[in-house]
Amino acid sequence: MTVLAHQTDTLTRDALAVLQPGFEGTTAPAWLLRRVGEGLTAVGLFGRNIASPEQLAALTAQLRAERDDVLVAIDEEGGDVTRLEVRGGSSFPGNLALGAVDDTGLTRDVARELGRRLAECGVNLNWAPSADVNSNPDNPVIGVRSFGADTHLAARHTAAYVEGLQAAGVAACTKHFPGHGDTSVDSHHALPRIDVDLETLQARELIPFKAAIEAGTKAVMSAHILVPALDPTRPATLSPQILTGLLRKELGYEGLIVTDGMEMNAIAGTYGIERGSVLAIAAGADAICVGGGLADEATVLRLRDALVAAVREGTLPEERLADAAARVRELAAWTLRARPDARPEGSRASGIGLTAARRALAVTGSPRPLSAPYVATLTPVANIAVGDETPWGVADELAALVPATASGRYPEGARAADILAAAGDRTVVAVVRDAHRHPWMTRALDALVAARPDTVVVEMGLPRAEPRGALHIATHGASRVCGRAAAEVIAGA
Repeated sequence: MTVLAHQTDTLTRDALAVLQPGFEGTTAPAWLLRRVGEGLTAVGLFGRNIASPEQLAALTAQLRAERDDVLVAIDEEGGDVTRLEVRGGSSFPGNLALGAVDDTGLTRDVARELGRRLAECGVNLNWAPSADVNSNPDNPVIGVRSFGADTHLAARHTAAYVEGLQAAGVAACTKHFPGHGDTSVDSHHALPRIDVDLETLQARELIPFKAAIEAGTKAVMSAHILVPALDPTRPATLSPQILTGLLRKELGYEGLIVTDGMEMNAIAGTYGIERGSVLAIAAGADAICVGGGLADEATVLRLRDALVAAVREGTLPEERLADAAARVRELAAWTLRARPDARPEGSRASGIGLTAARRALAVTGSPRPLSAPYVATLTPVANIAVGDETPWGVADELAALVPATASGRYPEGARAADILAAAGDRTVVAVVRDAHRHPWMTRALDALVAARPDTVVVEMGLPRAEPRGALHIATHGASRVCGRAAAEVIAGA
């Protein structure tokens, strides 16, 4: 082999190694297996790839037949953001519920049990937890995905989550650096901007990431956000000042840096995914996440070729690409060495999600058993990170406890009169999600409670409004177990 051919082969393998692509289907397509054999070191899984734990285990086994240390990544936060249980809702409450309980031992145990289930299916990298401090209650994309608005609470629970997940042999990927909590724009749609000074960032956004680094997080995910106090021109994912200067040098982080999805409009709509990927690696990122919306071989080849061309043109140093690829391979090697903690005897792990969801409830008013309630679920448009394919609410869970339950779902613009007409003489259980962010929802609730003071209100998002109704339940999340915990209170179970 000539020197040039060897260099080309090395460049190509390194370029493949830094990609974390997605794909379509519940089995690995031939093109993906071929690229894994050629050097692709990681793949990303989404809800479309998962039908059951058994199917997922078979899929990951397919991948490992090509490469035993392949990184299989997933966006499994638990709570509202679940891929493992996308069709039925998560068996675990999300971060806000865990923060509301504020028991770091519980958070650690929940993360360890979630990690154990992922590991059983062959998943070894989880794009979680969210370390964002939810300082802006109108944030359209973080909300219940954050442990809360208190910096130090978020920090201690981020560390506990990292420790629990990695005790199960699954690498944690703490996100979204340097902090996505004070945004008012969803980076899936546009480029958010955080206009705060450096002192505020140091005292608020960065504290949970420092805690995650101290806890040994194996990966950190960058945010597609513009933070002028750190870099006035480039978003964090593309910023050498933020990824290399701040995260690497100032905070001393030595693990893998993963980008958020490069097909998100904050990057794709401003830089394009090819140029964005080159700039991200040059800035200090080690792995390019792509595949939430782009999930084909052509995308992988486009990005591979863009990275190789950038090295040859001199716009991306060859040693930077090699360093990034080496970090990916180091994490892959760790997954083979990781020895999960043994599941303790008499573990409460099997029911820990429901236990945590029950503890997270905030109940105002006196519950009384309802014999034939009408559940009206007011449904806002879900953000892309959560997705609209995962069921949520209390209707099914309440019907399992009170068979005479009736229900209906009401989209944006629904009026109280519509709900009352459908409910008839039944007691209304109004289920909402982030009512404070949706004026139409607030109007409907006010009218319901005025017309029927015995209305039960269940808030499954961020509880910002004053409790209303004869009974008000804040679940701090919309996972299946949160719905079950609320239904138990309503049914008097």
